[in-house]
Amino acid sequence: MKKFQNEEYIARINRVIDYINSHITEELTLDILAEVACFSRYHFHRIFHAMIGETLNQFIQRIRVEKAAAQLVNNPKISITEIALDCGFSGSAAFARAFKDAFQMSASEWRAGGYRLDRKNRKKESNNSQTIDKIRKEIEISSSYVDNVTHNQIWRMKVKNKKVETKKDFQVEVKELPEMHLAYVRHIGPYKGDAALFENLFNKLMTWAGPRNLLRFPETKMMAMYHDNPEITDESKLRTDACITIPPDTKVDGEIGKSKIDAGKYAVARFELSNDEYEEAWNAFFGGWFPQSGYQPDDGACFELYQNDPKEHPENKCIVDICVPVKPL
Repeated sequence: MKKFQNEEYIARINRVIDYINSHITEELTLDILAEVACFSRYHFHRIFHAMIGETLNQFIQRIRVEKAAAQLVNNPKISITEIALDCGFSGSAAFARAFKDAFQMSASEWRAGGYRLDRKNRKKESNNSQTIDKIRKEIEISSSYVDNVTHNQIWRMKVKNKKVETKKDFQVEVKELPEMHLAYVRHIGPYKGDAALFENLFNKLMTWAGPRNLLRFPETKMMAMYHDNPEITDESKLRTDACITIPPDTKVDGEIGKSKIDAGKYAVARFELSNDEYEEAWNAFFGGWFPQSGYQPDDGACFELYQNDPKEHPENKCIVDICVPVKPL
């Protein structure tokens, strides 16, 4: 009974987090969110704080500020005031105070290059900057064309420095992806390089999905969804979902949550990766392809779509599509 109660609490809090993500530009009152969670408004705030480690207001404010921080970099042509309003702030003054509290600099300083500075002491992360600069120099477009059948634009990316083992040649295709309904198990906290963590999350998901006849490969897709930018959000607060696609009318329970990915235009980069090569792949995609593509990331979660069982690969590698929503630069 205790385990069931704990899973029910997790499910309710996850519903609130999903609702906040989907309605971040709207007024998010205690009454509304307590109703989403199906908890009494008098106790919901304390429950949320105890389980997430932040008060409800702190969580909402942080999500809004971090969303704005990403937009300031990704959308250089949009004014700071427009971004503030788009992220749910009542005005530029309230946004300025919140941003300064979060990042110890103004939004204009952040946009001008401050985002490259360390969150804690604001010293230059020279190693990271050198890595990004190096990626841009080492990766070039070897070919770009429009597919005759799909009419999607495709780029083949060439890595000039073959001595760098983890940076492989890769392909990027910009295409429309359909709406996908998902069942997920959520993790909040660090995940970098933790293969055992992802294995545990997917094992929980498969244990739930198998008896419900939801594992119908290859129709069922497996993916990991990332709700936060690890360059902005403290790693203790990073939200990651292990997901499988499900029919829209599927009912979930306990620790299993339900969400969806909206249909839209995505840049899809295909890699073959070992467990320790994922960060290099993401850096190659963002640092190598995006600056040369004419596209910029759009709002929405990024995700990894897994195309094979690594145990069946001759080098035990995972064929993975990194998918990012995009719009014209």
